Amino acid sequence: MTTIEAVRRRAELDAKARGYHLTPDPKHLADLLEGLRVNEERYGYPSCPCRMASGDLELDRDIVCPCDYRDPDVEEHGSCYCCLYVDDDIHEGRREMRSIPERRPQERQMKALGLEEVAAPAGRRLHYCRVCGYVVFREEPPYVCPICRAKREMFAEISASVEMRTR
Repeated sequence: MTTIEAVRRRAELDAKARGYHLTPDPKHLADLLEGLRVNEERYGYPSCPCRMASGDLELDRDIVCPCDYRDPDVEEHGSCYCCLYVDDDIHEGRREMRSIPERRPQERQMKALGLEEVAAPAGRRLHYCRVCGYVVFREEPPYVCPICRAKREMFAEISASVEMRTR
């Protein structure tokens, strides 16, 4: 069983090696580390807690933490997508964390969900919580995630023009 301490040490070593820091928000950090620990136990690898994983390492290789998108996100926005890794400005409070656009290609997101594209009914879209991965298919995301209580702003739209159907 992977411990939170082991997950934290691994993240700290990786942050230090790249000149980053872990998020200065203790509650957010605890939630992310727990998400990594749970995902490592669930899948056998530490997939990002902010994205949907499929359980297939080959499909998810790009979102094994630290994910392929971390460095460009930190360089451009000061933090990675889930805000686990941050730059000096955010760590020292000179800049605030903010929402970051998803870089993971939509096709990879859909494959991870085991979904295929078909014509969408008017108004319905797929949204997911970037904090816990909860997925909902409706016109608008909920105001509060029913799983982790994240606010509506933490939801991202996976696709506005397709309906998802499991294979």
